[in-house]
Amino acid sequence: MNQAGDISTPSGELQEQLRRARGRFAAMAGTYGLGVFNDNFFKQAACLLAVYLGKPDFQAQVTILFTLPWLLFPAWAGWAADRFAKRRVVIFAKALELAAMVCGGVGIILVSWPLIFVMMFVMALQSTIFSPALNGSIPELYPAGFVVRANSRLKSLVLMSNLVGIILAGVLLDFKRLVWGVELGRLLVGGGVILISLIGVGASLGVDRRPPADPKAKFPWSGPIRTFRELAEMRRDRLLWLVLLTDVFVWFVAVVQILVINEMGKARFGLSEKQTSYVLAAELLGVGVGAAMAARLAKGQRWYRILPPGLIVLGLLLIGIAAETFLPSWMQYWAVVAGFSLAGVAGGVLLVPCEAFFQIRPAPRKKGAVIATANFAAFLGMSLSGLFYWALLKLNLAPLHRLGVLGAMTLLAAVWLIAALRKMK
Repeated sequence: MNQAGDISTPSGELQEQLRRARGRFAAMAGTYGLGVFNDNFFKQAACLLAVYLGKPDFQAQVTILFTLPWLLFPAWAGWAADRFAKRRVVIFAKALELAAMVCGGVGIILVSWPLIFVMMFVMALQSTIFSPALNGSIPELYPAGFVVRANSRLKSLVLMSNLVGIILAGVLLDFKRLVWGVELGRLLVGGGVILISLIGVGASLGVDRRPPADPKAKFPWSGPIRTFRELAEMRRDRLLWLVLLTDVFVWFVAVVQILVINEMGKARFGLSEKQTSYVLAAELLGVGVGAAMAARLAKGQRWYRILPPGLIVLGLLLIGIAAETFLPSWMQYWAVVAGFSLAGVAGGVLLVPCEAFFQIRPAPRKKGAVIATANFAAFLGMSLSGLFYWALLKLNLAPLHRLGVLGAMTLLAAVWLIAALRKMK
């Protein structure tokens, strides 16, 4: 990729490199997919448990706790990804995940919110460490022009894991029969996260062996201050900065949508945990479709031109979902499901090329640091989404009205991005 940001398809002479890379793809996808499954399986189970036990505000707390490590430790995670062999970092992170899942599994079984909250923090910590190392491995395996396509395929596989995790959380929690005085569904969730984590540790052993990118990298003692310095450096690259802000905003919108769906399922349509998870699954299936489409849409040096239209479509869809009350009652539920599915498509088209750009744009010795900083920014947006959702709760806005506010914000973001990109010409 050149400095203009070309993320197009590679030429024919690179096919041998692609063939070798595909051989290592399975271990990477398996490790990543199992981790994402567990993260979302557990988080969705915790959020549904909170809503159906009459504690919807706990959703905001879970979301904020899950984002804290991404805000506090990205500089150290980026340093580890550059300083050490990425395979070693991935294996360490998966071992930490196993410890977190043991804690969280017990918390779900006993409905111990302190244990659940501790687990959410530790799980997010291991993800903070894991992400720069694994995502930094992709541009080491693939030619620059193929990174978007590789991300698209990986994202599609991971989204299927995400999809199964979210559906399964609702399905299992629907088992209310008591076993040893505990609901069977909670036993299955608690034991399941531990078992999947064990399998993930085994899968991580197959990640490709490569030397460290920068074995002399100095430890960033300043921690979060270093992250803000990295952000300041990223701002000097105007295109990189605009792509970063777009990525952050899309993640903000995505998390607010998930929290609204969890509450709306019960409050608006009287759905069970399982049925609510199906609505989320429909949106995630759309994200998978959008991720596959991104490989074809985000081509050439000016690939970023797809971002404003993507935001406009997303904003209009959210406003459309909020207006479903004007439809006949028999259409309302299915209109909401269809709207969220299409919103997922728009989100996938937006996120995949943005995140590929963070992998390609930096110099090799800086990839880990830039990816970690981008993660910091994205999770700052997610943390703000928890606060935003909490504020909307305090304003007593109905779930669908919150989506209308979110849609209007998305359209304003699209207008801003159009103006910002024009200034680059």
